[in-house]
Amino acid sequence: MLQASADIETSGVLTERQKAVLDAALRLLVEEGDQLTMTAVARRASCSKETLYKWFGDRDGLLTATVQWQASKVRVVPVDRKGLDLASLTASLERFASDWLKVISSDTSIALNRVAVSHAGSGKDDLGAIVLENGRFALARRLKPVLDAGQQAGLLEFSDAEAAFRTFFGLVARDVQIRLLLGDRLEMTDAAIGGDAVRATQQFLALYGAKTGPRGL
Repeated sequence: MLQASADIETSGVLTERQKAVLDAALRLLVEEGDQLTMTAVARRASCSKETLYKWFGDRDGLLTATVQWQASKVRVVPVDRKGLDLASLTASLERFASDWLKVISSDTSIALNRVAVSHAGSGKDDLGAIVLENGRFALARRLKPVLDAGQQAGLLEFSDAEAAFRTFFGLVARDVQIRLLLGDRLEMTDAAIGGDAVRATQQFLALYGAKTGPRGL
């Protein structure tokens, strides 16, 4: 599921070379787990350790950027607050759900989250906090404006955006992530993921959809 000083859209800030380095770091995490070192990343990415320190700071900085890069693959489709309708709101939620399921079911995210869980509370590093802050918390910051827009347009009804987000997140994830982390080999095909995204969105709208219809109607 992915901290520098702020929540940023990593894909729009990084250069192509930096993205390639972070992809190399992700591959190493899959292959070697918590044995990730600056030296190993520099060797795999064919760059110097000095360059890594210049770009990302220390190892935690590199891990943060790596998690942010992975999380940036979950897209939040922008919505027009003035002209928002149910179709565009539904499409935005479905895209978010689909992207998130694809990311968490990837070998990269499974390996990253396993390492983060094993480090949580161990004092080894801050990877658990980094993944939590730049994964689940960052995604909430990105999707809540869409939920707020839906509420302002009279399409959604809720008193707490965080609670609404948690409900949607739960409907999308169900037990998928924990089963994957425990080694269950689920069939996460594009068709299955697309169907799950539609189902979760429809369930969320059934729970939070405005009963009186959009404002002005």
